[in-house]
Amino acid sequence: RDLQSAAKKAGRPWDMAKGFDASAPVGPIAAGAQVGRGVIALSVNGVLRQSGDLSEMIWNPAETISHLSTLVRLEPGDLIFTGTPAGVGRLEPGDVVDARIEGLPSLAFTLGDAA
Repeated sequence: RDLQSAAKKAGRPWDMAKGFDASAPVGPIAAGAQVGRGVIALSVNGVLRQSGDLSEMIWNPAETISHLSTLVRLEPGDLIFTGTPAGVGRLEPGDVVDARIEGLPSLAFTLGDAA
């Protein structure tokens, strides 16, 4: 967020504040999973930080894919990253993160030191 804020303040693109090496951890992929509703949650060090329901997304998955496909070529296996529920906050080295989407395997990791 600090890189994003500095880039915005300077009137520069801030995509690199969110897209950098190892910036998108991904759990097991569930082929053919149809997820359009269900709890999406994130805990940090055992404390719930974000929680919502996929049905509360501004655009549902079909709408998101439809719009994105007018901008870029989408291929089978592509991953589309969207926003998250309220509660975004800074992570620190050593934090234990647990991300869950109802109906899919969870993703858990410990944040390491910056390389």
